[in-house]
Amino acid sequence: MALDTGSRAGEPRRARSARRGGPGGPAASGPPTAPRPAVPDGGIRWWQRLRRDRTLLLMVAPAVGLLALFNYVPLIWTTVAFKDYDPFTQGLWTSPWVGLDNFTLLFDDSRFWDAFANTLGITFIQLVLFFPLTIALALLVNSVLSQRIRGLVQSILYLPHFFSWVLVITVFQQMLGGAGLLAQQLRQHGYEGFDLMTDPGVFKFLVTAQLVWKDGGWGVIVFLAALSAVSQDLYEAAAVDGANRWRRMWHVTLPALRPVIALLLVLRVGDSLTVGFEQILLQRDAVGPGASEVFDTYVWWVGIANTDYGIAAAGGLIKGAFSLVLVLIANKVAHMLGEQGVYQK
Repeated sequence: MALDTGSRAGEPRRARSARRGGPGGPAASGPPTAPRPAVPDGGIRWWQRLRRDRTLLLMVAPAVGLLALFNYVPLIWTTVAFKDYDPFTQGLWTSPWVGLDNFTLLFDDSRFWDAFANTLGITFIQLVLFFPLTIALALLVNSVLSQRIRGLVQSILYLPHFFSWVLVITVFQQMLGGAGLLAQQLRQHGYEGFDLMTDPGVFKFLVTAQLVWKDGGWGVIVFLAALSAVSQDLYEAAAVDGANRWRRMWHVTLPALRPVIALLLVLRVGDSLTVGFEQILLQRDAVGPGASEVFDTYVWWVGIANTDYGIAAAGGLIKGAFSLVLVLIANKVAHMLGEQGVYQK
């Protein structure tokens, strides 16, 4: 009995109070009551959720309105592709249906297939040259130790992104045209000048060079943002293991860029039928439509300029369907390579 009393005397005050049901309270007569579970979102009425999230909804309302106005409402006019559309006399609702006649006219036109081939050719050259050059520039800028010099280089590379295509083509004309700086310097030294701006054979490489000069800085910033997330411990561990600069780049830097490269490639492949409408249109007359006609300029001249809106709408539907198929294929390839792509599996 003394032993029991001693043990109770040595028992902590908190434990005795809990056994009695709390300080000054009655002793607990049953098991403790379970806490009331939180009400899930599914148990809240829709008007309660609307009131709760009204601030967030008001913030996104303008963006949703613009998206619906400019991206979803115009989908009503895709029916023009199946009609003999005349906006001046009949309108959208009263124009007669012609079925697939607009698509037949489009596929029977040899200029359509020439434009399609030119578009894919320019896209292939841009994929081969644009991405490696921007990745190389990003690695080169990332290797600069001085933050001030790195910021200056980034600003110089990114500045042409804000130039219009009119200004970009003017700069190339003043440098590579028949009366440009390089041609004049060659003539002054007894050599024959050249005019790359009117040469159909190099037009695809010319527009790719213009794209790299204008938008290469944007790609560099994207890749630099991905490189900033790479832990320096990985480089230090590789250096301790004896890896030189090239091996660190191959085994640490490039694997870190793989997700970004895969995502940008998927998006670019899906947008392969869009190679710069304004850029091509400004140079179309200089090299001729045979070398410069692309999908968008063909739709413009045949559909819009000639007021044949049914063919223009049919071309837009073909472009959308083809781009969707390419995105699905490219995303599947990204999944096979172990990358996420545009969406997860």
